[in-house]
Amino acid sequence: MLLPILHYPDKRLRTKASPIEVVNDEIRTLVKNMFETMYDAPGIGLAATQVDHHIRLIVIDTSEDKSQPLCLINPEIIAKDGELEWDEGCLSVPNYYECVTRANHIKVKALNEHGEEFELEAQELLGVCIQHEIDHLDGVLFVDHLSKLKQRRLLEKTRKEKK
Repeated sequence: MLLPILHYPDKRLRTKASPIEVVNDEIRTLVKNMFETMYDAPGIGLAATQVDHHIRLIVIDTSEDKSQPLCLINPEIIAKDGELEWDEGCLSVPNYYECVTRANHIKVKALNEHGEEFELEAQELLGVCIQHEIDHLDGVLFVDHLSKLKQRRLLEKTRKEKK
């Protein structure tokens, strides 16, 4: 089932997500629907916050052929190093791309859709995507990493498009 994606500057995107206490069938259904929504958009990452579910859940697939779905429940970055600039976009900020500085290499701890804990090391696109989606869970958008001038211009552009 496709889920509606919230768009900037919707205030619900600023909600800090709560940890998931139990990974059950309801969560697994949401994971399935989030993957379907992300692939349809099309995108490579989606946080539950973006579909108005304020729980710590993200789905990602950076492969060209949608063959590497990754679900992270209660993700937590436990190590990071290096620095890299990446041109980012966001399903909640359609048709807008800007260069953002992130950690080049991260190690993340999370649960999968079966409630099993795992650790993952990521860099480049996957690492950027995980950091971007975890930001969503904390109520942070990639545009918050930009200059005040760029943020103001984006807000003005968004308001004009809504009229």
